[in-house]
Amino acid sequence: MTDLEGAVVLVVGGTGGLGSRMSDRLSTAGATVVSASRGSSWDIRDEAMPQRLVAAIESEHGRLDGVVIAAGVVAFGPSSELSNETLTELFAVNTTGPIRLIREATPLLTASAGTDRKPFIVTLSGIVSEVPTAGMAAYSAAKAALAAFTVATSRELRRSGIRILDARPGHVETELSRHPIAGEAPKLGEGIDPDKVAERIVRAIIDDEKDLPSAAFGD
Repeated sequence: MTDLEGAVVLVVGGTGGLGSRMSDRLSTAGATVVSASRGSSWDIRDEAMPQRLVAAIESEHGRLDGVVIAAGVVAFGPSSELSNETLTELFAVNTTGPIRLIREATPLLTASAGTDRKPFIVTLSGIVSEVPTAGMAAYSAAKAALAAFTVATSRELRRSGIRILDARPGHVETELSRHPIAGEAPKLGEGIDPDKVAERIVRAIIDDEKDLPSAAFGD
């Protein structure tokens, strides 16, 4: 069981629909939450951002015990209409930005494990990493790439005492699909309650779970 009391946890995308809800629940469980978002000048598309952010956390808190990556962007439409700019942003926010952040956070998380804590990383690759979806081909590819990275990296980091938890919920009722960077969302139907998704993920953190497939978010 992971004790969050006194833990310093970074939530990237901490002002978003899921990020804010997870931040609240982590705080309630006793964690010191560091919320980072584009609006607070922490843009995950910026290649230098992860190094600067982790250094700032170390300077202010002296430790880092958990990372939750809830930032994301989506685009809709056929792949034949996909622009280079959209493709670049999809991968920068959903794939390469998170990878850089995980890389930069690893030394502090390793140090946390050395103090008998149970450091963790949470990613949200979503159901599209399990079932790539037409009309969302590039988004599916970006999320699938992140999922593949977490599977392999979790094996590498296990010996350092760092746990990676990838969550793959289906369509969640947040603003993400309503504000795509390209195209228009199809009729997706009613999404999963974001409060339930946030609660399930935080419970998985505490219970030392290592994977949350889409089936874990069913009724």
